[in-house]
Amino acid sequence: MSIDHTLTSQERLADLDLDQLRRLVGLVEYDHEGDPFPVTGWDAVVWAVGNATQTALHYQLVFGMELVAYSGPETGNRDHQAYVLRSGAVRFVFQGGVDPASPLLDHHRRHGDGVVDIALEVPDVDRCIAHARAQGATILVEPHDVVDEHGTVRTAALATYGETRHTVVDRSRYTGPYLPGYVARTADHAGPEGRPERLFQALDHVVGNVELGRMDEWVDFYNRIMGFTNMAEFVGEDIATEYSALMSKVVASGNHRVKFPLNEPAAGRRRSQIDEYLDFYGGPGAQHLALATDDILRTVDVLRARGIRFLPTPASYYDDPALRARIGEVRVPIEELRSRGILVDRDEDGYLLQIFTKPLGDRPTVFFELIERHGSLGFGKGNFKALFEAIEREQARRGNF
Repeated sequence: MSIDHTLTSQERLADLDLDQLRRLVGLVEYDHEGDPFPVTGWDAVVWAVGNATQTALHYQLVFGMELVAYSGPETGNRDHQAYVLRSGAVRFVFQGGVDPASPLLDHHRRHGDGVVDIALEVPDVDRCIAHARAQGATILVEPHDVVDEHGTVRTAALATYGETRHTVVDRSRYTGPYLPGYVARTADHAGPEGRPERLFQALDHVVGNVELGRMDEWVDFYNRIMGFTNMAEFVGEDIATEYSALMSKVVASGNHRVKFPLNEPAAGRRRSQIDEYLDFYGGPGAQHLALATDDILRTVDVLRARGIRFLPTPASYYDDPALRARIGEVRVPIEELRSRGILVDRDEDGYLLQIFTKPLGDRPTVFFELIERHGSLGFGKGNFKALFEAIEREQARRGNF
């Protein structure tokens, strides 16, 4: 077997190479020739938000993302405004309804700000959709071409958990800023220090929360329909506190560039974070997105200075002798991690540093994880108890625990 040497269009634009991606997101060897649903990598994460104009500005000024494309009434799109932002190989598209009858407004009333589409770049849309259809997937959009002066994009879409979809995109014949219907757009304001900063370079994983009893159904969906493999499983005491519990399994594309942990609630004395999410989002959806950075200390310092709130970590976490013994030497002194609330975990392949924001919007639903990998292919299993207890404290403050 060999590493798939295909880079996505976003990775090429970000000047990332395979060695950098191995470090950032933990790529592994992969035989793509026999994959029934080959995935090159992430294409875009598409959000429905209450105010796309303000959200796009927020992500530029706070998260250092760069505005690259736009669609709206000025471009002939009467339904909604959409802003395309990028940071490294991460591409976010923020959509907000303009027409009062826009389906986006209905979606936002049900769910609040959240992810509607996790789009994937593929080398052959028709091959992927034919396999998905044969395996019983719900095809929301049939394969078709969209064309403008910059070339042709082949695309289709299939349904996954809740109202989330996966659009599959082949943009090998396209040179435009995003998709036909979008125009190039750059910011008309100066960033906090005169220009956007790249605070994160890649998307590591996207976590989906599903209803009680349906996690294995969706694991099977990704195995059978999209050819993903099972990467990890967390059950029982691995992923429980004194009061609440959940179960989680991780599926990944062949080279681990695209990873989807899937969570469901489990029986506990009180309502888990998954229960809270399902209640306030109004059903299954994407719970958090992990953003890979090569300097988590700098990223946390900049974001905290710009007003981003992170889950607090108790001082006892850093004083635990078992933790000290398990993690060994990491690239920065433990006191540097303590001062920022950054968690650390080690497995047989290496270690990782991670931290989690508080919910990004008004509802206690979607949030971000920042992750810096040093060989580890895991998800911070050793930190689950400390993380979930921190989330429970926040739930209790909100009155939802």
